[in-house]
Amino acid sequence: MGDNKTLQLVSTIKEKCRVCYTCVRECPAKAIRVAGGQAEVISERCIGCGNCVKVCSQHAKKVQTSVPYINDLIKSDNKVAACIAPSFPAEFSEYAYDIFVGILRKLGFDYVVEVAYGADLVAKEYKNILSSNKHKRLITTPCPAIVSYIEKYYPKLVDNLAPVVSPMIAMAKVVLKKYGKDVKIIFIGPCIAKKNEACKFDDDILVDAVITFSELREIINDAKIDINNIKPSDFDPPIPGKGIIFPIGGGLLQAADLNEDLIQNNIVSTEGTRNFIEAIREFDNGDFTADLLDILCCEGCIMGPGFTTKMPKYKRHAIVSDYAKKRINNRNAENNDEDIYDEIDLNIVFKGDDKRINAPSTEVVKKILEKMGKNKPEDELNCGACGYETCLDHAIAIHKGLAESEMCLPYAIEKFKETAKELSDSYKQLENAQTALIQSEKLASMGQLAAGIAHEINNPLGIVLLYAHLLLDKCEKDSQMYKDLKMIAEQSDRCKKIVGGLLNFARKNKVVFKKANINELISRCIKAVSHVGNIEIIIEKNHEEIYADIDIDQIMQVLINLLTNSIEAMHGGGKIWIKTYYENNGIIICISDSGIGIKEDQLKMIFEPFFTTKQMGKGTGLGLAVTYGIIKMHRGNIEVASNADPNKGPTGTTFKVYIPKTQVEN
Repeated sequence: MGDNKTLQLVSTIKEKCRVCYTCVRECPAKAIRVAGGQAEVISERCIGCGNCVKVCSQHAKKVQTSVPYINDLIKSDNKVAACIAPSFPAEFSEYAYDIFVGILRKLGFDYVVEVAYGADLVAKEYKNILSSNKHKRLITTPCPAIVSYIEKYYPKLVDNLAPVVSPMIAMAKVVLKKYGKDVKIIFIGPCIAKKNEACKFDDDILVDAVITFSELREIINDAKIDINNIKPSDFDPPIPGKGIIFPIGGGLLQAADLNEDLIQNNIVSTEGTRNFIEAIREFDNGDFTADLLDILCCEGCIMGPGFTTKMPKYKRHAIVSDYAKKRINNRNAENNDEDIYDEIDLNIVFKGDDKRINAPSTEVVKKILEKMGKNKPEDELNCGACGYETCLDHAIAIHKGLAESEMCLPYAIEKFKETAKELSDSYKQLENAQTALIQSEKLASMGQLAAGIAHEINNPLGIVLLYAHLLLDKCEKDSQMYKDLKMIAEQSDRCKKIVGGLLNFARKNKVVFKKANINELISRCIKAVSHVGNIEIIIEKNHEEIYADIDIDQIMQVLINLLTNSIEAMHGGGKIWIKTYYENNGIIICISDSGIGIKEDQLKMIFEPFFTTKQMGKGTGLGLAVTYGIIKMHRGNIEVASNADPNKGPTGTTFKVYIPKTQVEN
C-alpha cells in the first residue's frame, strides 16, 4: 500500500455554521478546529467517520462529491462497474433489489456487483488467520475510519491491525480479475471514509471513485428515470453468501463462523464512536486480552453518514437481514464461481501516520485556565458546552490550536457582561456628550439673544431708575406717592440685576487661567455668602492643598452660586458638606446640602436659562446657566443628584464639579 494520503472529505459552509460546537463534541478524533468563531475540519486529523455531518442540525458540513466525475465516466467508452455495499437495502427500501439493479444499468453502469462477495472472502481470511495465529492480538480492519484512527492516534497499535484488506478492496480485485483490468470500479456505499481508503492505493489504483448513497440518489434524480420503464435485472456474479450481513454489528464474526464467547472472552465486538474509543484505549492499556477486537466506527454500516433515510437502526437491521435471508436461500451454488478467487491476495500492510500533538505542561494549562477565569478547581464546571468533556481538555485543545477561549460558555457570558457594561458606559458618555452639546448650542443661541436684549434694555432702564430716585427725593416719605415711587425703584433695581445676569450669561470673555489653591478659594467664598447660624458648613479635605489652573473670579462666582442655592434650599437650617479631592488628572468639588431637594422632573431643566425652582421674585433663573457655562469654558463638567421625596430617604442636593488640574489655552 502507498503512503497515507488525506482528502479534504468534509468542509464547513460558513454561512450555515451557528457555532454550536456539536461537531466538536461528537468528533472522535477531535479533528475540528474552531478559529475566528468558525468550525472547520482539519483534513490531516480527520478519520472520515462523517459524524460531524450526521450531527449538524444546520447542514453546515459538506462532503466532497464525486458526482461530476461519475457522470462523465459512465458516459465515456470505458467499461464501468458499480460495486454496491451490502447495506443498500436499508437506503433503497422503496425498490425491489432487481429494480434497483435495473436503475443502475439504466444510468450506464456495465456491471453491477455486490461487495458482499468481497466480504465473504475477507471473512474466510479472518477465520484462517485466527486459526493459525496463537499469540498476536488483532483488530479487525473492514472499517477505514477505525484503521485511520489507529494510524493517526494509536500508531503503536498499527502492528495489531489485521493484515486483511476491506471487502471493498477485495471486491475490486475480484472484478478486475473476472471482467478485465481496464474496468473502472465505482464503490457505492454509506461510508465517507471509503473515499480516503481508495486513495491509499496510489501505486495500483483498484477503486477509481467512491460515492455515497446520498450521491447516488442525486445522480438518479438528475437522470429523471421513469421507474415504470425499468427492466428488472439481477446482480452480476459472483453471488455472495453470508457477507451480506457484514454491515450489521458483529456481521463479520457471523460471516466467518466466529463466535463472541463471553466465557472464553477471546473475541470482543463493539460499535459506535464512544464505544470504539474506549475499546481501543483499553486494548492499548491491556485491560482485556481478547485475541480479536471486532470494531466498527458507526453503529454498524447500516448507520453510516452516507445514508439519506431517517429510518431507525433496528428497522434498517431488519431490512438488511430479510434481504440476506432471501438471497442466501435462493443462492445457486452451482453457478457461483467463488473458488477461483481464493488465490486473490488479500494481504495489506498498514503504516502509522502519527497526528498526535504533545500535551502542554501543567503550568501552561494553568495559565490558559486562569485566562478563562478558572483559578480554582471548583471553577472548572466541566459542562461540556465547549464541545470538550472537561475544562482541562478544552485548555489543552486551546494550546494545540484547535479551540478558542470564547468557546467556554461561562467565560463567554462573563465577556458579554463586560462588553455590555462597556457599551452601556459608552452609551451614557455619548448621551451625556450629546446633552452637553445640545445645552451648549442652546446657551450659545440664548446668549446672543440675551446680549442684544440686555444692551437694548440697559439704557432706558437707567433713565427710569434715575428719574425714580429724583422723584423719591422730592416726595414726602409718608405719602402714597413715595410708596409708589419706591416700588418703581425697587423693581427697576431688580430689572437691573436681571440685565446684569443676562450680560454675565452672554459674555464671551476669554478665560484667564491661573494656578490657584482650591481649598483657600472655597474658604473665601464661604466668607462671602451670608448665612444664618443654624446652617452648618462642613469642609472635608483629602489634601490641605489642592491646586488647579482656573479663572479665579469665575470659579468664585460658581462656588458662590452653588453655596447660595444650598443655603436658600434650607429654610429651617441644616448642613452643607464641601468635599475636595483629586480624580482622573483633575479636581472634584462636591457641594451637598440637606435642603428640600429638587424634584425629579425638574432636574433636566435646572441649567436652562430663566428656569428656577425658587419662588416668584426670588431668582432670575440665570445662576446655574452661568455656572454651567463657566465650568464648560474650563473644559470641566458639572453633575447634579437630588432627592425631594422624604419617602425615598433624606432630602437634599449634591453638585459635583470636575475641573482639569492643568489647562491648555487655545
